[in-house]
Amino acid sequence: MSEAMPTSNRAHDSELDQLCANTIRGLAMDAVQQANSGHPGMPMGMADAAYVLWTRFLKHNPADPSWPDRDRFVLSAGHGSMLIYSLLHLTGYDLPLDELKRFRQWGSRTAGHPEYRHTPGVETTTGPLGQGVANAVGLALATHYLAAQFNRPDFPIVDHYTYAICSDGDLQEGISHEAASLAGHLKLGKLVLLYDANDIQLDGPTNLAFSEDIRMRFQAYGWDVLECDGHDVTAVARALEEARATTDRPAIIICRTIIGYGSPNKAGTSKSHGEPLGVDEIRLTKQALGWPLEPPFYVPDKVYAHMRQATLDGPKQQQAWNDLMQRYREAHPDLAQRWDQMMERRLPAEWDAALPTFEPNPKGMATRAASGATINALAPLAPSLLGGSADLGGSNNTAVKGAAPLKAGDFTGRNISFGVREHAMGGIMNGMALHGGLIPYGGTFLVFSDYMRPTIRLAALMGIQVIYVFTHDSIGLGEDGPTHQPVEHLAALRAIPNLYVVRPANAAEAALAWRIALERRDGPTALVLSRQALPITKRSVAQENGLPLASVEGALRGAYTLYDPECCDAILIATGSEVSLALEAATLLKQRQIGARVVSMPCWKLFAQQDQVYRDSVLPPEHRVRVAIEAAISFGWERYVGLDGAVIGVDRFGASAPYKEIFKHYGLTAEHVADAVTQRVKR
Repeated sequence: MSEAMPTSNRAHDSELDQLCANTIRGLAMDAVQQANSGHPGMPMGMADAAYVLWTRFLKHNPADPSWPDRDRFVLSAGHGSMLIYSLLHLTGYDLPLDELKRFRQWGSRTAGHPEYRHTPGVETTTGPLGQGVANAVGLALATHYLAAQFNRPDFPIVDHYTYAICSDGDLQEGISHEAASLAGHLKLGKLVLLYDANDIQLDGPTNLAFSEDIRMRFQAYGWDVLECDGHDVTAVARALEEARATTDRPAIIICRTIIGYGSPNKAGTSKSHGEPLGVDEIRLTKQALGWPLEPPFYVPDKVYAHMRQATLDGPKQQQAWNDLMQRYREAHPDLAQRWDQMMERRLPAEWDAALPTFEPNPKGMATRAASGATINALAPLAPSLLGGSADLGGSNNTAVKGAAPLKAGDFTGRNISFGVREHAMGGIMNGMALHGGLIPYGGTFLVFSDYMRPTIRLAALMGIQVIYVFTHDSIGLGEDGPTHQPVEHLAALRAIPNLYVVRPANAAEAALAWRIALERRDGPTALVLSRQALPITKRSVAQENGLPLASVEGALRGAYTLYDPECCDAILIATGSEVSLALEAATLLKQRQIGARVVSMPCWKLFAQQDQVYRDSVLPPEHRVRVAIEAAISFGWERYVGLDGAVIGVDRFGASAPYKEIFKHYGLTAEHVADAVTQRVKR
């Protein structure tokens, strides 16, 4: 069991408990009022429960918010951010009171919603409701996996809990259903969810739209369900003790609370949810709570003295773990070495030599198959790599062959069955990455990236290493028809800042796409892969068509000149399956005495990061005739083709037919491309 100070060993003072909880309420009221923006009601309602968790149960060290065996805390109800900011400040994190006074202001460390890497002690960026619940499941899943890999008798080096506070809104969002269902199925113990059940949301009472029985819902998921008065610190502590003792399944504590607790006129109403209480109401509230009217942001010395006990307990807890880890290194040196490798997400020297190579083959290979081969080549070298698929493993080629699936009671496997839960898969992967020690990946069809977009956006915002394996990348999907054929999805994903979208042209580029994703530490990467076989053009097409092809290594720079004729009249730019089409068109144009350079551009953002000299060497500014080819909407390509260029794409939905026939009807043929170039060159 995780080493936290047991409640029975602490001297409890109900007056002091109330003083601490009211301090949190006062800070929340004053910060929101000063900013004239924010959500005071939730911090005021959950002040008692959060205070108990943070002072009596949470294992943490304010001086080192990232030590590996700390408990994780997620404020899924991120709109109540003043709750976590108050707790961080009061327990001794590097968050001065002046930062609370600058709540929601430019340059402050107290943003409107908690942000990872922005505020010390914030484990994940939250605010979009439900996301934090899924993150917490991912954190717990990572804990169980790492414990199964490394814990040995007398050496519980992975021994911590994940706690999360969620709201009515969190439990209304679909992602919480998906994530809680999987958590129950996997029996993820040491996961405790505190539900702020205040029956109020922004528009009014929750019964306007929400009347399900949460107890029965979570019991059906397989969770342990507890209830308590969220304003009774003794009842909250008792519920937390019981939840912590249940280690064979997750637990939810339904905390019955009053939003805006203490406010005479706004408590229990939506008026305290998402707007300042107002100067007059704050005065009345402080009077009702017996709180000084002045100064604002008042913190009694007794509260600091009590709550900053964490600055004394935390280093002791961390040192005990450090001592345990030192003995572990002596007893299990090989495991300790592997632990270090995983915690640093480090790959062995010259690991890229293990990337599979693919023999030239005009018939080719689907890039999804090449991706699967790459995963299996790298899995033994990259123990941090852990993932699976949303019930599409056989189609996405995400499974590590010979490895078992993760399942309840046995987390020694290597493959995760996320089920048909794309949204939760994305949020869980974010939690896994945030935990540390893992590089998560997850697969589904590209068209279903729509179900994951909020989680992808948050991964990009947090700058965490998550890898998406999106297969069936275009109308090349064929007979399944327009419901499953993505056309707008590449543009939608490329629009997300800090997300690399890599669409490889062939098997060789697919292997390099994995290299891009694994070497990148500051954000997520989406690998966009074909269902249909694509020619492996390395040398074979050169021999057949007399085209001297460049090295595929250029894909690592986002775009490169694949074929460059002696006389260049036009430039063909393509991604994925359309690169081989561009090469065919270049051959036709050569017969027409027109030289067409072929550029493979698997990753726009990576290419944009190259220096101007390199970018100009690939796309010389003086070349007026440029044609982009991609089996997706043309939106965005104008930046590369200019006013005189053309985009041959798919600006409508797909169709149900064999993919070659669809390509023909949509103008994605070498002849159509060659004709488009010829018309522009001869103007």
